[in-house]
Amino acid sequence: MANPTLSEKSFIKAAQEGVGQSAMTVQGTVNKIIIMGALVIASAAASWFLLVANPGLIMPLAIGGSIAGLVVALILAFKQHLAPTLAPLYAVVEGVFVGAITLVFERMYPGIGMSAALLTFAILAGMVGLYKAGVIRATPTFKRVIFAATAGVAIFYLVAMVLRMFSIDVPLIYDSGWFGIGFSLFVVGLAAFNLVIDLDTIEQGAAYGAPKYMEWYCAFGMIVTIVWLYVEVLRLLAKLSSRD
Repeated sequence: MANPTLSEKSFIKAAQEGVGQSAMTVQGTVNKIIIMGALVIASAAASWFLLVANPGLIMPLAIGGSIAGLVVALILAFKQHLAPTLAPLYAVVEGVFVGAITLVFERMYPGIGMSAALLTFAILAGMVGLYKAGVIRATPTFKRVIFAATAGVAIFYLVAMVLRMFSIDVPLIYDSGWFGIGFSLFVVGLAAFNLVIDLDTIEQGAAYGAPKYMEWYCAFGMIVTIVWLYVEVLRLLAKLSSRD
């Protein structure tokens, strides 16, 4: 999810600190999103072929990629001016994670990776269309609700990870029953609504004349959400496939 601290005041402050620098634009940010998306796909493809030949590396690369991505994301949350360097790096390490996790699911349910990718891009296109048409707007209330719900899900996942270390599984996350599927649908919807906040963040940054490096940071926020959406779609399709 894009950094929730990127409010109107933070953009104004960034613009003031960047006086004399080139300002970010919506088109410039879109270009950065395309570049980072290409890096994620290329890295995922490379890790896929590597892991097919070396299956023993699947979990180490999946865990390593996720941890490396988290570290880079935390640094960027506080050092946004480093985005031109760290955002592409994030895309590469996140691609490694995506390739590894996709292969794990693909081995259980052949074809699920392509289905998840197509559905993810369909949701992305739909949310962009709804946002541009004004059907969904990132109002202050909308942002508060989505931020709160996302934080709640993040805490829930963290607790589930800790419990799994003690061989305790949380049914909502791993169960393929209707409650588990309903939870996955909720999280997929939540990730989709986060895309609206990312789009609004990009427009705000351009409107307030934020420095050029913020294009990379806003692109980073969008890629974070897209990867999250893809993983949740993958999880949802796996639950549905297991019921066949």
